[in-house]
Amino acid sequence: MCIICLVAFLFCITAVQCSSSNTSKLIEDSGQSFMERMNKGKTSFVYFGNDVNPTIKQFLDQLEMSADALEDYGISVAKVNCSKEAIASYCTGEKLMTKAYLFRGSEVLRSFDIDTVFDVNAIVSHVLFTVLFNEVRYVHTPSELLVVENTAKQMRDVVVGHIPVLGLPEHRALMEAAFVYGSKYQFVQTTGAPILKHMGVDDLSSSHTRLWFLHCKDVSNQIDRCPCTPMRKPLDTINIHTFLQLMEAPLITETTADPSEVDVIHNHLSVPVLYLFSQPQTKHLDRVTAQTVALQLRGEVGVVLVHRDSANVKTPLQYNAAYQLPQEDVKYITVNSAEEIVKHFKEELVQENKMIEDEEENEEHWSDLDILDDEVSESVYRDRDLMLDLESVTELTSDSFQSAVTQNEITVVLFYYKWDAVCMAFMHTYIEVADALEGVNGLVLAAVDCGEWTDVCGDQNVTSFPIIMIYRPIEAPRVYRGMLGTNSLQKFILLSLISGPVSLSSSAEVLSFFEGDLYRKHADLSSIRVLGLFTSVQDAGVAAFEEAAKLLRGETIIGIFAHKEAEKWVEGLSVNLPALLVSRGPQVSREAYYLPSSSAKDLVSFIQRAVLDPFPELTVENLPWHLQLGKPLLLLFVGKYRNTESTTSLAEMKHLLSSGQLHSFLPCWIHLSRTPIGRSVLEKFFGFVPPLPALVISQLGAGGEVFLFPTGRPLKAENILQWLRAVEKRDEHPAGVIPDKEWGPSVPFYDFLAIMDQEAPGYASQRGPKMKTGSKESHREQKDKSSNQRQTTHSSSSPHKPHKHSEL
Repeated sequence: MCIICLVAFLFCITAVQCSSSNTSKLIEDSGQSFMERMNKGKTSFVYFGNDVNPTIKQFLDQLEMSADALEDYGISVAKVNCSKEAIASYCTGEKLMTKAYLFRGSEVLRSFDIDTVFDVNAIVSHVLFTVLFNEVRYVHTPSELLVVENTAKQMRDVVVGHIPVLGLPEHRALMEAAFVYGSKYQFVQTTGAPILKHMGVDDLSSSHTRLWFLHCKDVSNQIDRCPCTPMRKPLDTINIHTFLQLMEAPLITETTADPSEVDVIHNHLSVPVLYLFSQPQTKHLDRVTAQTVALQLRGEVGVVLVHRDSANVKTPLQYNAAYQLPQEDVKYITVNSAEEIVKHFKEELVQENKMIEDEEENEEHWSDLDILDDEVSESVYRDRDLMLDLESVTELTSDSFQSAVTQNEITVVLFYYKWDAVCMAFMHTYIEVADALEGVNGLVLAAVDCGEWTDVCGDQNVTSFPIIMIYRPIEAPRVYRGMLGTNSLQKFILLSLISGPVSLSSSAEVLSFFEGDLYRKHADLSSIRVLGLFTSVQDAGVAAFEEAAKLLRGETIIGIFAHKEAEKWVEGLSVNLPALLVSRGPQVSREAYYLPSSSAKDLVSFIQRAVLDPFPELTVENLPWHLQLGKPLLLLFVGKYRNTESTTSLAEMKHLLSSGQLHSFLPCWIHLSRTPIGRSVLEKFFGFVPPLPALVISQLGAGGEVFLFPTGRPLKAENILQWLRAVEKRDEHPAGVIPDKEWGPSVPFYDFLAIMDQEAPGYASQRGPKMKTGSKESHREQKDKSSNQRQTTHSSSSPHKPHKHSEL
């Protein structure tokens, strides 16, 4: 461990400024001194600017304070006045005054927006996190944490910190501890709720920071989990230092001295000490009891086992335990069990921690901002320190956009705003897809930052964010309207690469399209195949069908067979040509539909309805498509898919569907294990979860009434039909009502531009697009465009916009 760093760390916990004098450690670099610094190879944090407005002045004050703190970690802090020293690459461009850079020698480790490193705590935490990037592991999921645990077993212990909001004092405290103790422990940082659940935290909505110590060093079996000790005090520098010292202390200390004479590390760390007395005849059992109690109180209370057979022990026999609070005398007690001891101390510690939390809440000035009104915004704010690797995504500008979208076979373009929460959350998904599809011939994934290239986004009529558009040469761009998830987007792009429609020239190719080589070529993307059948290419509906197939690229695989042999593919199917065949996989009966003479747009809707599963398993992804049909949902909720009741009820529903008696409903089912939200839906419907399987009708009529199939009756086809008729005749009473209410944000919308104007009048207006020189007309046009953009900014921020809260 770095002794100098530890000394600095211990000085900082005294809550006095670490520097020994009032002299500022902030360096004002000239061009020459900056280059000398780069050549020395040391780490430095540098800000480049040429003007000082009130907001920049506040940042410079914080920068100066951070110089004192970072000096103790061997990191120098400097500023360069670009009006005096024009340093190439850093004193030019639009990012001047809004960026700070972390260098190691001449290499840029990371650049920061100054609104990210907004104060001394944010500067220190972000800089140290970047410097320690290879030492402090960042994990999102429990599986990633388990990998860290398995790697650390038999080598060293692991310290896990959950920091919901980066850049605040708690984040700085964790990074400073990692800098000092990083050679001894493996530090891990996380911001997500999955880790909280994995660590046993019940309240996942809590915004409190947390720390755990995983005892992996003594674990040899890869199957065993590392024992875990939580730090229950607020996460600050002194508490982390104390906690780590306690983790190094023995689980129990054995002594032959009287409690009043005992001196253990816990006394010096201001931690309560519990004394348990051992009798000679029960020494082994007493030691086991002490270890059990110590494990439950580890990190909060020191446990000492006092052997009564020593002459030095003066405690009267009527007492079998004692405890000593910080700066107080030993108090002797009599207890009846180990559980009573633990309960006593837990109550004392909970009360103490509650008092501390109440004091912190009274002093907290961020109460409204901590309660972010959207989970997406919260996740982005937590993860804003993570560096996005855009290597696989081409960043387009106004100069490169047109050539990019016309030269490639397919160009996928993401239009986004850096400050928008949904955009930045989706950016992670987009990068994952780009990495997965890197190397696919003719495919380029690109992105346009509409905050910087407003002209490009305006020309493409982009009015909401994020939005993905698919470009092909000589074709109108197509908007992606699917789920903003990795699998959905990747599948859509791969399906878009398939020509639409696939032209088939013989019956053998038709068979291959449905179940042969042509089918297997893309079987992993979709099992559904749609085929348009025409007598010849001169048929009137061929052109409209081909246009519809192009519009449906990415959604389904469509073929066309315009041939005299098409007639035999509809024999016995009660339809005439032109016709549409829908196959849901090999060895599955195909569905046939007559193709009406209509426009390409109408055919798109017709085909989309035809490919929908007649008895779908509802998921979050496919629900919107089925709701578009406007039919009441006949929902079957099942639990374990393979049990007898679930299998029987599904078979009865399929039998009713095949008989054609459910045409006025949309029959569907939900598997609660695969779609857990279904349980919440049932609770919202009825206030409880009925026995499964449960059959429900929802969205019947304008009143939002919900009907539940009687739980005592068997789910047989004839019983279901009788119940449906009774519901339609209004002989059944609704079991619940779907709430029809506005779902607004949990806190009022924050007008951050107004807040900036209050802090620094006129600063927010400087952040708008720069006006081009020209005539008065162009001046007015640019002003109108800027105004419209400000309106779009607010309207596109969907998390703050009230909308209808709908249930199934």
